This record gives sequence, structure tokens and C-alpha cells, in this order.
Amino acid sequence: MAVMKSAVIVFPGSNCDRDVKVALAASGGAEPVMVWHADADFPAVDLIVVPGGFSYGDYLRSGAMAAHSPAMREVAARAGRGVAVIGICNGFQILAECGLLPGALLRNAGLRFVCRDVWLRVEAADTPFTRNYAAGQIVRIPIAHHDGNYVADEATLARLEDDGRIAFRYTTPSGEVTDAANPNGSARNIAGILNRDRNVLGMMPHPERLAEEALGGTDGRAMFEGLSEALAG
Repeated sequence: MAVMKSAVIVFPGSNCDRDVKVALAASGGAEPVMVWHADADFPAVDLIVVPGGFSYGDYLRSGAMAAHSPAMREVAARAGRGVAVIGICNGFQILAECGLLPGALLRNAGLRFVCRDVWLRVEAADTPFTRNYAAGQIVRIPIAHHDGNYVADEATLARLEDDGRIAFRYTTPSGEVTDAANPNGSARNIAGILNRDRNVLGMMPHPERLAEEALGGTDGRAMFEGLSEALAG
């Protein structure tokens, strides 16, 4: 039986790479390949994950240094050929810094690190990342970031809306989009976006941190199981 093959890019300062590895393996895919940031030569895979953490210590700007690593140049090339790529938290910052996703991630509006569960509304369910969710579904996923404030110019934000490329939005538990439900000040309560070809997803919340009962919930599991089903090849 065909199974999804995946790779997880590991940087100095990554701290969620093993969490993602466990979630991917539990989803029914093959054991993920762990790729060191300096290695651009890794096997062909169906999915690449750029995990959370503090790549290069975030010493310059979150994700800015990682965006220029040999591994990320290869990730960008493969994304251009249609390989699925997901960047989570610091991974989202890296994808924005290397131009795979529009916009930028700035300091949280409150200028504080925020670590807690949030509620998300699934806005786009027609992607390999979200196929096991329903449009409008409310899920609980943890966040842990200091630079999660998504910004983009108005033309870009309008294009994301019009093209259905906003994947997740911060809401109340009942699905209302409010300022109080927005943990970082992101424009339009955006928690995750897609590229134009819909094979690249960046999101600040951590689905791998709520992917099994032992972690306190399973709302994140559907993402990894959906990917495994969609990309098995």
C-alpha cells in the first residue's frame, strides 16, 4: 500500500521538529526524513514540513536567516514543482521570509510571547492540509510565539480573501471574529494562509501539539491524517 513520504527541515533552534515527526508517523505515513538545514540533497518526498522553534536563535529577524539556508532553497524549488509544504509557527515566518508566502510576521501586538490554546475557524477546506476539516469548523489548537502578527498590504489581503487563500482565522469558541479572539494582532484575524497554487500552507498555531489524547486533544490530528490520505503515493 502506498504511503506518504515526508521530510522535516531541522535548523539550529528548532524545537518542534520531533513533535511533527511523531504526528506524521502516527498519521499512517512513512517515517519522516529529518533534514539538517545545511543539506540540500534529500530524497524525493510528498510533503515537506518547516517546523516551529527559533531558527538561528531568531537573532536577526524571525525566519530571516533560515530563509537563506541550502535546505530552504531546495524547499522553494520543490514547492515550485508542486510538492506540498507546510510551515508551522517559525516555519510560517521562514516561508514568508523566503517569498513562498506573501506578507510578513511582526511582533505580537502586545509585545509579549503568547503560549496558550486558541480557537480557529477553518476557512478553506479544499486543500490537502485541511481536507479532513469542514469549512466553518471550529478547532482548538495551541499557539506559542512572539512574532505572530501577520501583516500585508490591503491589496494582498483582498487577494487572499478573494482567492480563498485564508486557511484559518482566529475566532471565539463559537466562531465569531473579534479583536479579543485575536492573540497577536494579525490582520483580519488571519492564523494561516495558502500560496496561489494552494500547495504551500503557513500557520502560526501548532497542530502537532494537539494530535493525540495524551496531549489533551486531537483537533490537530485531522491535518496530518488528511495529508497522509491525500499525498500517499
